[in-house]
Amino acid sequence: MMRFNTTRFGVLEVDNDRLITFPDGIPGFPDVKRYILMDYRDTSLKWLQSVDDPDIAFIVAEPKIFSPDYSVKLDDTVRQYLEIKDESDLAILVIVRVENGNIAPNLHGPLLLNAENMRGVQIVVEKIS
Repeated sequence: MMRFNTTRFGVLEVDNDRLITFPDGIPGFPDVKRYILMDYRDTSLKWLQSVDDPDIAFIVAEPKIFSPDYSVKLDDTVRQYLEIKDESDLAILVIVRVENGNIAPNLHGPLLLNAENMRGVQIVVEKIS
């Protein structure tokens, strides 16, 4: 069990097996490597809250909510980096920006997560399919 402080949610206590590790951080936040996923109200959105920095939290969602045909071609380098053994272990999320009541998903920068080992990476996708 781990306890940590957050700006938005106060002190949180979570099981260690809920920690998602981004070994290289997320672009722009290279030193922030550990996060947890939390539900966002009664929506399909979630918070990706940093464990390492109380001020950092992203709203995330599955990309298919915004683009039903969305898919990411997983190359061998990313597959090895995440240690994906079974395709069903791969979870894809996108960071969502909310401005003036409008929601804007970053479909060009998906977060890829291995749900089995809780390891993640953000990649850049040039062409959305």
